[in-house]
Amino acid sequence: MEQLEGGLELKALRWFLLFIFTFSNCQIGYATTNVQDEEAINARRMELYKKAEAFTQIPWFYFAGMDQYERSARRGRRDIPREQGSLSIYFEQGKWAGPLNPQPEDTNAATILLFGGYGKDGDGDGKASVHNDEDIIMSVASYLQSFGTSHEHIKMALWNYYRRAKAVDIIVGNAKLFEKYNRLNLHDKVFPVPLRSNYSYKNTWGDARGWGGRRIHEGTDIFADYGVPVRSTCYGIIELKGWNRYGGWRIGIRDLNNVYHYFAHLSGFAKDLKVGQIVEPGMLIGGVGSSGYGPPGTSGKFPPHLHYGMYKDNGVTEWSFDPYPQLKMWERTERLQLRKKK
Repeated sequence: MEQLEGGLELKALRWFLLFIFTFSNCQIGYATTNVQDEEAINARRMELYKKAEAFTQIPWFYFAGMDQYERSARRGRRDIPREQGSLSIYFEQGKWAGPLNPQPEDTNAATILLFGGYGKDGDGDGKASVHNDEDIIMSVASYLQSFGTSHEHIKMALWNYYRRAKAVDIIVGNAKLFEKYNRLNLHDKVFPVPLRSNYSYKNTWGDARGWGGRRIHEGTDIFADYGVPVRSTCYGIIELKGWNRYGGWRIGIRDLNNVYHYFAHLSGFAKDLKVGQIVEPGMLIGGVGSSGYGPPGTSGKFPPHLHYGMYKDNGVTEWSFDPYPQLKMWERTERLQLRKKK
């Protein structure tokens, strides 16, 4: 994905990607239908995370980071069933009941332990059910604790469980956000440039691009004056900062929904901005520019604009999707909020 704006040649791939995204992740974010419902679910989740913390002395935000990662991944996959409770951490049958257990649906904690499964009875009802939130969180807690309670031990446990470096990085990033803000509702978004600035944009995702070879446009171009502030659209962690021959000076931010927000063609970066840093909606990260299409420092080959892209990670792969509907929604929501403040 380092190339980001390049590499995809066939026009049909545009519709293929759109089809996948439409059916697997129509709603980025997974907001509940009722704010009170969401608050109640988050309160229940926090209760479970705190219970695991008390049991293991592992800080609650690691459990929250793991749960959040899997919740977001499930929204982008069809091979994993949707969660039945408040938690989204998923155990395959072999992991829960034990790889050699002749009863894949086993709920007996003793035989599960005998066959090397992770399943635990967390609520004392005599069963270790993969569909019970109390059992799930205590099983996760027991597994993580078996590696140790330090940050490095937890990373080792996560690697052993997922066998994917990106999964570990995303979960640790999620935990970092939860630790800083001490709450779970961190899904607010804003438009990437100030609404008071002079800008324009239209839907150009999937359009053909020629520089650097045949490829499609993996984003939306927001045209604005040179140096117009560029803002973080979300709560997230900076994953990437630097130069790319396509995108010029660019920044990549990962949010809590496993979505990578890509800002390219910048004129420069905000002071002291660095990889691994926490950002939040509206925070200055750079300025609109015309950098890119060449070696480091190349600029002026096109009018100044912000290339804004979004990429979804589902725990297995990552793909580009059209950010235009999200941009329109964030723009409209922010305008309404500004009017209410007047």
